[in-house]
Amino acid sequence: MGLRIAIDTGGTFTDVIAINDDTGVMTALKTPSTPADPSIGLLNGVQMAMESEAQQGTPLDMLLHGSTVATNAVLEHKFAGLGLLVTSGFRHMIEIARQSVPDGYGNSFFWVKPPRLVPLHLVREVPGRMQHDGTELEPIDEAATLAAVAELVEDGVTCIAVCLLHAYANAEHERRIGALIEEHFPDVFVSLSSVVLPEYREYERAMTTLIDVLVKPYCKTYLASAARRIDELSDDAPFLIMQSNGGVVKHSTASEKPVTMLLSGPAAGILGAIHMANLAGYDDILTIDVGGTSTDVAIIEQQTPMYTSASMVESYPVKTPMLDIVTVGSGGGSIAWTDPYGNLKAGPQSAGADPGPICYGRGGTEPTVTDAAVVLGRLPAALIGGEITLDVEAARAAYAALGRQYDMQPEEVAAGTLEIAAANQVFGIRQVTTTRGRDPGAYAMVAFGGAGGLFATEVADFLGIETIISPPNPGNLCALGLHVSDVKRDYIRTMVRQQQAADTGEIAGAWDLLAAEGMRDIEAEGIPADRIVVRYTADMRYYGEGHEVQVAIPADMATTDAVAYAWETFHQVHDETFGFHYKGEQEVELVNLRVQAVGTQHRPAIQSKEVAPDQEGTHLAAPFSTRKAYWRQTGWVDCPLYHRTELATGQTVSGPAIIEEYGSTVVVPTAWSARPDRYENLILKTTAGKEGQDDAGH
Repeated sequence: MGLRIAIDTGGTFTDVIAINDDTGVMTALKTPSTPADPSIGLLNGVQMAMESEAQQGTPLDMLLHGSTVATNAVLEHKFAGLGLLVTSGFRHMIEIARQSVPDGYGNSFFWVKPPRLVPLHLVREVPGRMQHDGTELEPIDEAATLAAVAELVEDGVTCIAVCLLHAYANAEHERRIGALIEEHFPDVFVSLSSVVLPEYREYERAMTTLIDVLVKPYCKTYLASAARRIDELSDDAPFLIMQSNGGVVKHSTASEKPVTMLLSGPAAGILGAIHMANLAGYDDILTIDVGGTSTDVAIIEQQTPMYTSASMVESYPVKTPMLDIVTVGSGGGSIAWTDPYGNLKAGPQSAGADPGPICYGRGGTEPTVTDAAVVLGRLPAALIGGEITLDVEAARAAYAALGRQYDMQPEEVAAGTLEIAAANQVFGIRQVTTTRGRDPGAYAMVAFGGAGGLFATEVADFLGIETIISPPNPGNLCALGLHVSDVKRDYIRTMVRQQQAADTGEIAGAWDLLAAEGMRDIEAEGIPADRIVVRYTADMRYYGEGHEVQVAIPADMATTDAVAYAWETFHQVHDETFGFHYKGEQEVELVNLRVQAVGTQHRPAIQSKEVAPDQEGTHLAAPFSTRKAYWRQTGWVDCPLYHRTELATGQTVSGPAIIEEYGSTVVVPTAWSARPDRYENLILKTTAGKEGQDDAGH
């Protein structure tokens, strides 16, 4: 037992949570990210944690890491050097795509296709053909394949995706092409669709494979660099990487299939939110993770997050199992601007980390949401323990200039900007609630990220949410989530079978093979067999439908019984998803078999403040100061300021008040109150009720 360090690398800051397994002491830190070489920021975080006063001298026992590197490579359109190999006759696979247009065909005259990952002149066809059942129709032409690769390399290609027709049914041709490239062009990065996504639907498989090979140079390089440095700091301490499915794997495993690292930071945040909400006594929650550029939202029921096997990174489809997270372009750095019709907007454009908001004094010239919060008195004079001093007058001057367009005072425009940004976040929450038949008011909301506490009550008032949970160190919650993660691997096999003609033994046998592979891989990650759980699901549809629903199989059910269960339960799942079913009227079709293997990891204990019930709410902390803060309904008011770490367990702070801490600020407006629990969660409650949400002081 020793020191467990979890590090979440964001675009602006690298967040650190270090936990001493022997003493239970937790240390939260932040250090600037280093986008040019993320391994530098990662190692800086490790060294800061090991040299901190509370952890000094404790040997490193485990390093857990989540990162935005893979996602940012896609968002920044770093597409240079990409090439694609396809089966003869399928060169235009990316152009044809799915013929889908955002917002329906009414937008088809105005929609501009996103930039291509691979231009047509860097796509090469190779002879050879597999049939849908995996039998070889035409052998691979190795000479023609090598010639095609040589042409791509001559054109500057350094990363090649291989996506051959029906490779999910038989990967032999793709494996041979991969071996040929490795032998003759060892410096070229290669991703095979049969490894990345052994699933039918050629377009999605090709796009996912392209994104995998796109991020491979960035991820493999910085993970390998970090691993070498970590070996110098410790004796064989595991270096585990968070995946988008909410599980961790060895860094070597992640670098071989880096597409699984997309959204790994937000995934860790959801795990941290579930853990802290559970300690606070809440099972059904909404999560809102507000960063500098965007806000990530998700819904959790009975402490279980929702998964999806299909997502979008910007405008590009990615099919890999991941936690179901909706992202909207609304964060602390979102820019306030006026559209051509004179309407005030906030985002999705962001000032980013460089130059950042005007109040940072780093050359920013456009007013942001953070500047609005400064103008309104919601933020302290400095952030991150004094590392960033805020220029209030510069922010106010920017909003004064914006206000002149509307004949409004700076604080009025700033308040409107904050409300518009919150409304954008509300849109994201409604995507995971009301569009799925859920009432957001029935859930508690866990607000985290550096700016989560600024927006929490604004968003809650919009949606009729009555309870907000602000976990301790909310700006570092994604790092905490890494500490409570398990090792996870996902497996899939496409097996299109109609119910009447399906062979139960064949389907059960395929599931068993996937499960055996999962057990083998998780044991290779260092988890003993008695701590491994295998979960089964099936993608199914009515014959003739274009898309599937997932049917989850109960734990401990034999695979032969699971087949019958899936056929029967599909109708209920379809009805719950779409509101109708065709049981007894339409043939059911199996499409994919899935297996998730989970290896349970040791979880460090979260220290609690043990306080006798009759002592809760005693030894109350007094405000350390006051500051004028502005709300539209009340104008400027003298607002008491509290240090969060000084609040007593059970102490009630009634709004208006502002609670400050290292890395985050929680705003408590009129008609809200806040109370710390013994795990240092700050529980916010509205006193207005759902009917009075419009009078909550905003």
